[in-house]
Amino acid sequence: MTPATHTPELRAAARRITEGWGVRTAPYLPRRRLVTAAVAALAFATDLPGTAPDAAAEAPKFTVNPFTLGVASGDPKPDSVLLWTRLATRPYEPGGGLPKGRVTLQWEIAHDARFGRVARRGEVTAHSELDHSVHLEVKGLDNDRVYHYRFRAGDWISPAGRTRTAPARTARVTEVRLAAVSCQAYHEGYFTAYRHLADEDLHLVLHLGDYLYEHRVNKTGGARAYTGRGLPALFDRETRTLEDYRLRYALYRSDADLQAAHAAHPFVLTWDDHETENNYAAGRAEGGGVPPEEFLLRRAAAYRAYWENQPLRLPQKPKGPDMRLYRRLHYGRLAQFDVLDTRQYRSDQLYGDGWQLPGPELDDPARTMTGAEQERWLLDGWQNSAATWNVLAQQVTFARRRDAPAADARLDMDSWDGYPAARRRLLAGAATAGVDNLMVLTGDVHVAYAFDLKADWDDPASRTLGTEIATTSISSGGDGSDRPARHDRITRANPHLRFFHGRRGYTTVTLGERRARADFKTVATVTEPGAPLTTAASFVTEAGAPGLRPV
Repeated sequence: MTPATHTPELRAAARRITEGWGVRTAPYLPRRRLVTAAVAALAFATDLPGTAPDAAAEAPKFTVNPFTLGVASGDPKPDSVLLWTRLATRPYEPGGGLPKGRVTLQWEIAHDARFGRVARRGEVTAHSELDHSVHLEVKGLDNDRVYHYRFRAGDWISPAGRTRTAPARTARVTEVRLAAVSCQAYHEGYFTAYRHLADEDLHLVLHLGDYLYEHRVNKTGGARAYTGRGLPALFDRETRTLEDYRLRYALYRSDADLQAAHAAHPFVLTWDDHETENNYAAGRAEGGGVPPEEFLLRRAAAYRAYWENQPLRLPQKPKGPDMRLYRRLHYGRLAQFDVLDTRQYRSDQLYGDGWQLPGPELDDPARTMTGAEQERWLLDGWQNSAATWNVLAQQVTFARRRDAPAADARLDMDSWDGYPAARRRLLAGAATAGVDNLMVLTGDVHVAYAFDLKADWDDPASRTLGTEIATTSISSGGDGSDRPARHDRITRANPHLRFFHGRRGYTTVTLGERRARADFKTVATVTEPGAPLTTAASFVTEAGAPGLRPV
């Protein structure tokens, strides 16, 4: 479904701007907005790699470390993996402290951590037009194999990363170990959980959104309470331009704990809202107070910076304000991962957004969370799935979640409760496809939830159709507590809710041939660094018999 505010003319104009074609060919802009659009265009209009300015520039000679933002890998397939890095000698400056131009890097990927048995090596170019980021797809690898990789720029060698390929599509796989993470507000605490995550033995990490926040970060780094010189003033503003978003990613990626997690495991990422703006819906800004043409310029900047700074493959590279982020990965015959985008195509939130009393418009079948094309893609993928576990990696709470045990309880309009017809279509499609072991992985809410997905939310004895595991935040919301303020009320209002916890951390999920296990892992504090890791609770669900039970 194409939102009314997201017409081909608007998309084309934003695409021209982000590809460096200027704003003079954007006739849809009212005359009074031409100056605003021109300023926005100057903030992130650049030539594409390979054009004359890029080709003619001389590569810099590095006197300081250009690998300040670490390395990462992502989207593992049986014979390939995506490797990422971004060069920045001074990451807290526009352009990362590097001049315009291209830089040739050497890379290698090896079977061992000492790089004594190199499997592949070569050269790759980092272009200033993409903020000197590198997206290298290494093919011809063995399936289900651990590899180690690194880059070289001049005399500097990057930190070494560890990654692993997926098993062959038809392989019998007895176990897949993953972690679900989300919501890492830099200004609300340290990324301590990522340091522990780096030590886990995992096949992959699923990042479910809110990788960064658009909110301003003051000189002290918010809750991190820096002393001394602190952070530059350029972070003390909301992100709006391409330069703003690039700098914010540099701030986040300079965190040593986040770098450690990326270096240890391949990531599979999707976004939620804060990578662009809180609670936006398709081409509409939060609250609808910004004209669509202005918001699409901001969205184009946010999407481009997201791709530049994540280990994503070329099919995910954005075109103006559009980016195909939903995709599918397989781990042998054991697991199929369907990664959703519930922001770019959704209908606008009803009744003013947030927690509201439900009304008749909620059940309008035209309302969509995913858009028609993505919904068809998902349902077709389930029809063709032969996997034991079908895992839906997505952003916002899927199960019904009432805020009180009363007839006039409110629902969250930003979650799937605001789109119940779309949710019913997915659950019906899963049942029609014979998906017996549906597991929904969720972020967003800054707490840990474990839900049974019911055929009838008002009847606790009705059939259980699957499970939902909502991971807590890495740092968003500050330290939190074991029992959030609304714990008893929410628990009584939702009998299909099996667990509710409010500390920070992540969730590990082990998928086996007969059962799946979820371990909710937390740290006691994020406002102080170095907190130890504990397991708050563990649950299992049996293959062929959905429903969570505590271990």
